Amino acid sequence: MKALILVGGFGTRLRPLTLKHPKPLVEFANKPMILHQIEALKAIGVTEVVLAINYKPEEMMNFLKDFDTKLDIKITCSQETEPLGTAGPLALARDKLIDDSGEPFFVLNSDVISEYPLKLMIEFHRAHGGEASIMVTKVDEPSKYGVVVMEESTGKVKRFMEKPKAFVGNNINAGIYLLNQSVVDRIELKPTSIEKEVFPKIAAENKLYAMALPGFWMDIGQPMDYIAGLRLYLDSLRKKSPSKLAIGPHIVGNVLVDETAEIGEGCLVGPDVAVGPGCVVESGARLSSCSLMSGVTIKKHACISSSIIGWSSTVGQGTRLEKTVLGEAVHVKTSLEGVVYVCDDFYSNGGAVFPDREMESSNLKLESNVRVWD
Repeated sequence: MKALILVGGFGTRLRPLTLKHPKPLVEFANKPMILHQIEALKAIGVTEVVLAINYKPEEMMNFLKDFDTKLDIKITCSQETEPLGTAGPLALARDKLIDDSGEPFFVLNSDVISEYPLKLMIEFHRAHGGEASIMVTKVDEPSKYGVVVMEESTGKVKRFMEKPKAFVGNNINAGIYLLNQSVVDRIELKPTSIEKEVFPKIAAENKLYAMALPGFWMDIGQPMDYIAGLRLYLDSLRKKSPSKLAIGPHIVGNVLVDETAEIGEGCLVGPDVAVGPGCVVESGARLSSCSLMSGVTIKKHACISSSIIGWSSTVGQGTRLEKTVLGEAVHVKTSLEGVVYVCDDFYSNGGAVFPDREMESSNLKLESNVRVWD
């Protein structure tokens, strides 16, 4: 069985983390986003994963080249020369997806994090005998998503409406599909939306079915959703694999700490925190609802909440960050050129500090969604 992952474009919603790296390589719960999906696909018998890429393909493939051997799964790339939407990449990868087996293939949006009940989806798809299956989940604000109007008893989709202005239901497209190979024949090699142009036609022929996704789900393509998704992921880990979570007098609630990270005395870490490889959290620091990418240093008595700290960054002594995203290599008082300077006692609420910028004022405050640009 095969799968295609819609890796996507520039990841603008998750900047500044995506300025130097493609979004699927941004760490989530201490591993790149895309590895969560590849591992889930491998676990249910997928043997080949095609990555539909149009941004930094070389970096993507260089990073993943070792994982096809480690995971015993073939990983290939289908590179777009222009953005092809959410359906066009299937036509572009036709030769990689279509074979004599006749087996259906998975399609996943790379932003989606869940428990990936893919085995259940295969059983559902085989049972209904239609042409396409999609996973749906319920949300409080469906207007931001593709809404699926379906028969609750059978899952047969009556209508598929992308981001409706009026309320028609709260079952939304969860970005995980299982498609017969014949679906590719419906798609031309041009920019095409699978949600707006392909699924409505399949639904009109009574061949589209929706399966309610069990467990948690989150589109983590923007910072606050990323933080919310981390909380849901750690909650799930507590139920399914509690031994993977950190324990100790300095730990509060669900916390994931890489074995190479160092936590100082008198720290309070948690709830809902991921501390990545090689991180150093000095004494007296307070972390909650945040993610530290690999190589981050948190100085003494810093307080970080609802924030994402990019790779190899340093947060100064006594610094307070709330709802803030730091890009890669944001440093405190360093003489290195080409990095951002953030002084001790820095305060940010709702800010984003981009890589390769300078901020030299002491006691500086960054608030109200300010962005540090060119």
